[in-house]
Amino acid sequence: MTFTLPTLTDIADAALTEALQATINNKTKPLGSLGRLEDVALKIGQILGSTAPVLEQPQMVVFAGDHGLTARGVSAFPSDVTWQMVENFLAGGAAVSVLARQNGIALTVVDCGVKRDFLAGLPAGSTRPGLQVRKAAGAELGTADSSVQPAMTAAQRDEALQHGVELVKGLPGNALLLGEMGIGNTSAASLLLSRLAGLDIAVCTGAGTGLDAPAVQRKTEVLREVLTRHADATAPLDALAALGGFEIATMVGAVLQAAHERRVIVVDGFIATSAVLVAHALQPLVLQRCVFAHRSGERGHEFMLQYLGVQGLLDLGLRLGEGSGAALAWPLLQSACTILRDMASFASAGVSEKSADTATAH
Repeated sequence: MTFTLPTLTDIADAALTEALQATINNKTKPLGSLGRLEDVALKIGQILGSTAPVLEQPQMVVFAGDHGLTARGVSAFPSDVTWQMVENFLAGGAAVSVLARQNGIALTVVDCGVKRDFLAGLPAGSTRPGLQVRKAAGAELGTADSSVQPAMTAAQRDEALQHGVELVKGLPGNALLLGEMGIGNTSAASLLLSRLAGLDIAVCTGAGTGLDAPAVQRKTEVLREVLTRHADATAPLDALAALGGFEIATMVGAVLQAAHERRVIVVDGFIATSAVLVAHALQPLVLQRCVFAHRSGERGHEFMLQYLGVQGLLDLGLRLGEGSGAALAWPLLQSACTILRDMASFASAGVSEKSADTATAH
């Protein structure tokens, strides 16, 4: 199959932006005194095309997949942890599970290429609550070892991208929160950052699930070897196939479709941002629809954010993934909208504004 990119239109609207800024500025507060929360309010208003935006039925999607590169010892945990954590998500016991529940966010886990049949032993056609199985053909064992061959074929990549598109089409609401699970996927994210941003792999590579310094050095050497093997994979989709993961490819498709539908896209950490990095290389206007939840403690994420010219809302040293940072940032987005809709203006509250005389007084 050939993947057709969802088309994105420029949603910049000078009149709307002016109306939003005026609404924010006329609230009963000194100008700019709510800091970056005002930026978030402006952004959400622009995405949803309203001076009184309402966030509806937020959807946290955790994209899961295994990575053949783990055979080279790039992770502190065995790849079995991927499927075990998927079961933990489904049982409601993971960090993102409890945070989503706390914040009223629907949680869906998508098996994009996990080395596990989560429907084994169930009657044909069975489903499990909260789980969608969207594996590309041949993805039953996860990606191939990218130090030996491309992580996936072009056909598998296109199928994964399409799965992401179709997934979002079937979700309610106007906000998509990005989460992921895949032992070895910090390596894939580091590879994509290095290739697409033109950075040396050493500055893109961190501890992932908890490697010590010598192990990080070995990981970096393996990743440098992978980049050399796939030196010709420079175009975004070629890099995604050679270096990426099935969960990242599916997430790219989901991001593009969510952007097409003008959903608010809440981007989690290093791996989620790597998917946005690819989506941005394909359709730069995707950033108009994205709110970046936090700056991760994983080395490389700061460089990703800098390359995209964006800033994370939170800086808590998080490096868990799963969508945990996106869930933690969610109440800030809700607060930004509530301020836009419900906070009084100087006129409606009968509060005097700062006078010109006061502004120049000593």
